Amino acid sequence: MATFRLTGDNLDLHAVRKLLADPSPELALAPAAKKRVKRAAQFVDELAAGDDAVYGITTGFGRLAKVRIDKDDLASLQEHLIVSHAAGVGPRLPLVESRLAMVIRAATLASGHSGVRPQTLDTLLALWNRGVTPLIPSQGSVCASGDLAPLAHIALTLLGKGNALYNGKVMTAKTALKRVGLTPIRLAPKEGLALINGTSVATAILARTLVLAQDLIRLADISAAMALEALQGSEKPFDPRVHRLRPHPGQIATAQNIVRLLKGSKILPSHLDCDKVQDPYSLRCVPQVHGAIRDGLTFAKETCERELNAVTDNPILFPDDGDVISAGNFHGQHIALAADVAAAAIAEIGSISERRTEQMVNPDLSNLPPFLAENPGLNSGFMMAQTTAAALVSENKTLAHPASVDSIPTSANQEDHVSMGLWAARKCRRILDNVRNVVAIEFLTASQALDFQKLKPGRGVAAAHKQVRAKIPHLAKDRYLARDIETANEMLFNGTILRATEKSAGALTSF
Repeated sequence: MATFRLTGDNLDLHAVRKLLADPSPELALAPAAKKRVKRAAQFVDELAAGDDAVYGITTGFGRLAKVRIDKDDLASLQEHLIVSHAAGVGPRLPLVESRLAMVIRAATLASGHSGVRPQTLDTLLALWNRGVTPLIPSQGSVCASGDLAPLAHIALTLLGKGNALYNGKVMTAKTALKRVGLTPIRLAPKEGLALINGTSVATAILARTLVLAQDLIRLADISAAMALEALQGSEKPFDPRVHRLRPHPGQIATAQNIVRLLKGSKILPSHLDCDKVQDPYSLRCVPQVHGAIRDGLTFAKETCERELNAVTDNPILFPDDGDVISAGNFHGQHIALAADVAAAAIAEIGSISERRTEQMVNPDLSNLPPFLAENPGLNSGFMMAQTTAAALVSENKTLAHPASVDSIPTSANQEDHVSMGLWAARKCRRILDNVRNVVAIEFLTASQALDFQKLKPGRGVAAAHKQVRAKIPHLAKDRYLARDIETANEMLFNGTILRATEKSAGALTSF
């Protein structure tokens, strides 16, 4: 099995994609990172032995920062912090997001500015390597002093407290640790604060969502190209000369993708002399809409990748300078804004996709059978599938309301401005889940519409159509459509359609 060595600066979305894969690589701390971690831990020992008030090491937390802690209680202080802050509620995060949050927290600690001991970090990595996953409630973070409650549930597992998942079963953390040969740790000064003070959970959710969005935007280009052919639209709006005059990178990339997917089409040349002057915007403006989405997601990606490698706790240690600085790197505003931009962008994938579906099922717009049904009237075809897409798009309009503009003071007004970054990331992921279903419905309707065409579509479109039909037959008469939508969704999620299409048409640009 491959090993991924954390250096403190080597996480990006490509690495996240590998970490999310099955099987995932083992984790280890790079030698240089271990050296930095050891030096920072020694510095904490020096601070703990001194007489100065150092936040979170010799004092209480938040509003209690002025309370000095007796030297005999410094280790107990850290455990009290963890058990008191493990106050999350709600459904637990998906397994993959909890595991990814562990990696991101480990990467922060690996930078050597947090003060945990090497053995504590090694135990955190061992949880990943041996398949023990903390159960993290999804609610309870305002992402201001970071994701305090969710991260406390990770730290709780290291202490052998709370519950964890191992081999698909929920059990006490103490039992899980014992089964994999690990011993609960006892926290040293600063370690509890270092484990929970940061944006790792919100960043994990956003990073996973963006990895999925990298595939989804390419799939949306494919479904758009399928709809264009099915509706006998024009390829002229994708002429590269048009897009050089408005050189947004995402717009140019989208137009290039569509041209690649349409290459070799026999449908498009067959209606060059028709009386249609212009296509509707959901076809003609795909480069402009998908392009803007790409550029918004690029902003979110760049922000997220910086955060993946950032030191986000407090106070921050500079052992070589002998300095300890209390600052605000834990504040989640960067992630909150990035997640809100990503949420709006991803919602728009669904918005324009549903409009193309409407173009295909509406006989007044398509010159195709009503609702793409054989023997319409007796059969309803894709009538309700379009309604489902519309319902999801409308739901996303509410979810896309920005979380980052909200703030509610906490910790007796010490934390008087918060980011709501975790909620921003969670609802961004919910939007993506909805949109994948919307695009799945477009794949189904476009495949059905293409069945009515006598000529062959472009190579990329033909490959996608063939892949859909390998799992989902033509709708000759009404059947249980929920199952078809679920199958199409799974094909989008597992990459089946994307791989087949790119094998035929060539690699498509994402963001």
